[in-house]
Amino acid sequence: QVQLVESGGGLVQPGGSLRLSCTASGSIFSIYVMGWYRQAPGKQRELVATITSGGTTNYADSVKGRFTISRDDAKNTVSLQMNSLKPEDTAVYYCHTDARAVLRGRGNYWGRGTQVTVSS
Repeated sequence: QVQLVESGGGLVQPGGSLRLSCTASGSIFSIYVMGWYRQAPGKQRELVATITSGGTTNYADSVKGRFTISRDDAKNTVSLQMNSLKPEDTAVYYCHTDARAVLRGRGNYWGRGTQVTVSS
């Protein structure tokens, strides 16, 4: 009922910037939360940042001051501006939403992920 598609990943040098975008589509009734998670090789998936329908944001301590999450309700899009990137930011980044689809209850949906590599 809800499809999430990420874009914007790639290779960047330490200290550089990238902007990730995620667009939601489908029979969406209401979006409660949208956010970004990441998973590095050999590690568990972790929360990066979230934003609620009311605009409240939450960030992992490791990215505070460097990453900014935002949304565009008209386009059903959530973005993650990543500045001052570090090699430890290298991971597959996944878009996520806690949403309610038409004729369905509240549930969780995930994108397929986009690779971010920070390396010299």
